[in-house]
Amino acid sequence: MITNFFIPELNNHDVQELWFQQDGSTCHTDRVTIELLKDTFGDCLISRFGPVNWPPRSCDLTPLDYFLWGYVKSLIYEDKPQMLDHLEDNIRRVIADIWPQMLEKVIENWTSRLDYIRASRGSPMPEIIFKM
Repeated sequence: MITNFFIPELNNHDVQELWFQQDGSTCHTDRVTIELLKDTFGDCLISRFGPVNWPPRSCDLTPLDYFLWGYVKSLIYEDKPQMLDHLEDNIRRVIADIWPQMLEKVIENWTSRLDYIRASRGSPMPEIIFKM
């Protein structure tokens, strides 16, 4: 998927600066995969075994984990798709319907989380919740 879809798709866009972040799942951090990602993203790779190590259990700092996946998943499965085509249609529809303003709010919240972590020198953030 990375070689045949993701990288060619990136090449179709005028991206000036891009960081690639992935989770620490074992299947995502295979030596061959990490080498491919290092060749593609250089020092802008956030991953287990990458140039920038992804902090363990950092779901509070990862917008996809603390908000977006749950939001998207709840809408995709709202009508309980039974067929793959239906599921794929739902995924496309839900992703296409995400408003830029929502993503701006996610980034604002993420920035405040980072500021909190800097100020607290890395301590847990139990009182931080996502606000829309």
